[in-house]
Amino acid sequence: MKWQVPDGVLFTRKHEWVRQEEGNTVAVGISDYAQDKLGSIVFVELPEIGRELKALEAMAVIESVKAVADTYSPVDGTVVEVNEEVLDQPELLNQDPYGAGWMVKIELKAGYVFSGLLNSQEYKDLLLQEEDGAE
Repeated sequence: MKWQVPDGVLFTRKHEWVRQEEGNTVAVGISDYAQDKLGSIVFVELPEIGRELKALEAMAVIESVKAVADTYSPVDGTVVEVNEEVLDQPELLNQDPYGAGWMVKIELKAGYVFSGLLNSQEYKDLLLQEEDGAE
C-alpha cells in the first residue's frame, strides 16, 4: 500500500485520524491518504481553543492547490490545543500527517466511547475499496 497507515491510530471514513495522548486527550489530524488526495496544502483554518465539538461535526478547513475540504471531528470533546506550526506551515500536513502535521488536541467528553472508528486494518481495507472504485 502506498499510504502510511500506522497502528495505534483510529480512523474515520472521511480520512481523519485520532490517537490517544495523555489522560483524556486525543490528537487529531488527516490521514496520509487524505493529504495525498488533496495535493499541496496551502492553507489551514483550525477551530478555536475551548470550542465544543461533536463527532462528525466540521471542525477545520484545509485548502490545497486542488480543492477546499472540511475536516471533521472524530470524537465528542473540547479543543484544548491547536497546532500553531500547521497554521504557519500548512505543508506539514503533506510532509508528516501523523507527526508534526497533527491539527488539534481534544479533551474527550466524560464517558465518551470511541464508536464508528476504524482500526488500521479496517482503514486499509477501506482505502483498497475506495481505490478499486476509483479505477
